[in-house]
Amino acid sequence: QQYDPVRLATPVLADLAHATGHTAAIALWGNRGPTIVRIEEAPSAVHVHMRPGTVASLRDTATGKAFAAFQSRERVLDALADVDSDRPAGKRALTREFEAELAQVRARGVSLAIDSTLPGISAMAAPVFDVNGRIAMSLTLIGPSAVFDATPDGALATTLRSFAQMLSRRLGS
Repeated sequence: QQYDPVRLATPVLADLAHATGHTAAIALWGNRGPTIVRIEEAPSAVHVHMRPGTVASLRDTATGKAFAAFQSRERVLDALADVDSDRPAGKRALTREFEAELAQVRARGVSLAIDSTLPGISAMAAPVFDVNGRIAMSLTLIGPSAVFDATPDGALATTLRSFAQMLSRRLGS
């Protein structure tokens, strides 16, 4: 049975924010790349100007890195085409460093962005897979770096992965 991933994940988002104490978001792959579609503010709100419709940078955000790690290479390169518009189409490629980072994301099951887009703000994202094993969406946590457990094997990552795995199971993965 097919499910609408956002409809399925929206009620869970509040539970994730409450369980972690951080702002939680859902992102889907849109026309221009990973796009935030829902946000649940943390119990103690972090003032980050993110709203539904925000397109996440593939290279600089946890959401973007989660999609870059699990999305098809062709789609990732196409999404980077606007960013890399100064390079000829045949020369667009992922750097060795970015490829290594994406390999770590795949191995850990979470991506990280620490103080990268906003000083003092960190984020972590985990993929949610559909019945075909493709990334359907990502769950992202955002919070103040001073209290954000950015260790890939820490309690925050464990909780985030468990929510993503639960949603993946509900989607038939």
